[in-house]
Amino acid sequence: MGERLTKKDIEKIEAEIEDRKLNQRKQLIEEVKEARAQGDLSENFEYYAAKKAKNQNESRIRYLENMLKHATVVEDTSAEGKVSMNNTVTLYFPEDDLTETYKLVTSIRSNSLKGKISIESPVGKAIVGKSVGDECMVEVNSDVRYPVRIVSIDQTSDEEGDEIKRF
Repeated sequence: MGERLTKKDIEKIEAEIEDRKLNQRKQLIEEVKEARAQGDLSENFEYYAAKKAKNQNESRIRYLENMLKHATVVEDTSAEGKVSMNNTVTLYFPEDDLTETYKLVTSIRSNSLKGKISIESPVGKAIVGKSVGDECMVEVNSDVRYPVRIVSIDQTSDEEGDEIKRF
């Protein structure tokens, strides 16, 4: 089983692949040609940098195509009042007396520094399908568990600002 992606994730990946193939590839090939024309390749930093950028672009295209090939499509809609994909959820951590807000996203859009956690993460797995007021046990591994309580659920769905991770 591959990555769990929403239809919007797939559209973003397809758009990135198209841009990389139709726009960036041509530009990077041209940069390699220009750098090669400067003469001695043994000390031509521009040539090696251009070649590296071109190869990184090709690697990214292969990575994204492979991701699409093995992806599983998941729904990004939820029942009213239930935690699901793209919801912004406020959680209370009683052990730390702390309240945190997270947006649940697919793993390719997760970014804990920006408050976006994956539905595949321990917290995501524990709270998906739950309602406001529910106490959930987050299981990090067989030795580490902690409780959280769902304080609020915002039925957001805007994915425009959610970027796809780099490899």
